[in-house]
Amino acid sequence: MNYKRLTLLCGHYGSGKTNIAVNMALDMKKRFENVAVADLDIVNPYFRTKDSSELFKENGIRLIVSEYANSNLDIPALPDEMYALTDDRTMRAVLDIGGDDRGALALGRISPKIVEENDYEMLMVINKFRPLTPDAESTFEVMREIEAAGKIRFTGIINNSNLGDETTAQDVLESVRYAKEFSSLSRLPIVLTTVRKELYNTLNGKIENLFSLTLQAKPVD
Repeated sequence: MNYKRLTLLCGHYGSGKTNIAVNMALDMKKRFENVAVADLDIVNPYFRTKDSSELFKENGIRLIVSEYANSNLDIPALPDEMYALTDDRTMRAVLDIGGDDRGALALGRISPKIVEENDYEMLMVINKFRPLTPDAESTFEVMREIEAAGKIRFTGIINNSNLGDETTAQDVLESVRYAKEFSSLSRLPIVLTTVRKELYNTLNGKIENLFSLTLQAKPVD
């Protein structure tokens, strides 16, 4: 993938944004020196980029975590460190925005500067196996809600349709039609289709722009 300076990941709750953010940051670090992950997720208290903090430390990746993660604030104030994302243009960063329009509210605080710089990708992470996004039409509705809250338009799609460890190669292959339908409806390109690394060799060459994921272990609640 050809990374812009900022890669923003948004999508419905449980679509898999955080796991993608972790893997993208590690991939970025192979090419760039100054890499960061920013966790703007105020919706999901169970699986956040903070849970991979040791992994980031080992790889020299900066972790920017909001102080309001786990809170129920509707319009949170951003900590000063979060503004480094727009102020330090030597940094390449992945932003884990959080689920749905409520999670995108935090993004709205810095989106004007992101748009002004115009060196970003805003990627809609979709997963047809989530209950509220089983088809292109329902996924499109979620996308529009996120755009309105975050005050920024999407530029592409990541098809992350999966059932966790139970995902089969056939599941991923069958999700391509859903992704293409959503692409046609939204008029956005499919930038990546993700697959856990154990299935990558099976599907490589069968799906365009395939991205291998190492699944992160979820913490014990």
